Amino acid sequence: MTLSSLRIRPAVSTDNADIARIIRTVMPEFGAGGAGFAIHDAEVDTMAESYSIPRAAYFVVDKDGQVMGGGGVAALAGADADTCELRKMYFLPGLRGLGAGSALMARCLDAAREFGYRRCYLETLSGMDAAQALYLKSGFRRIDGPMGGTGHFSCDKFFLRDL
Repeated sequence: MTLSSLRIRPAVSTDNADIARIIRTVMPEFGAGGAGFAIHDAEVDTMAESYSIPRAAYFVVDKDGQVMGGGGVAALAGADADTCELRKMYFLPGLRGLGAGSALMARCLDAAREFGYRRCYLETLSGMDAAQALYLKSGFRRIDGPMGGTGHFSCDKFFLRDL
């Protein structure tokens, strides 16, 4: 599989089960299955609908119609209106290392700019080293603590990027 064989597109309701399965498969792989992680967010089962609100978007990465990953942006709860959050960006192992992360990141950041955000925040977990390398490569910088009110109290790494 190559990057040219992949397609990034907005999530639709028929993607919901695939997105939920990916999130519930990948997060425990990195020890993120317990309390305080996004795996327990109510939106996991209805990602397309949850991101069909103003200033939000969720995208999937598919190959021949099979969803293999996704990620999105939306307002950061409890923060100013200029700050969004990169949310639930996860890939199945077969998608990793192909450049899909950089491509999806660019699409998400473009959407954030189109929505009028000036900053993008994200939180993650120690051990997600490849993801953190992608964040740094994409212009994010580490910050000392959490922003907003995501409810993900088990995350321990925080990043911010000006748009």
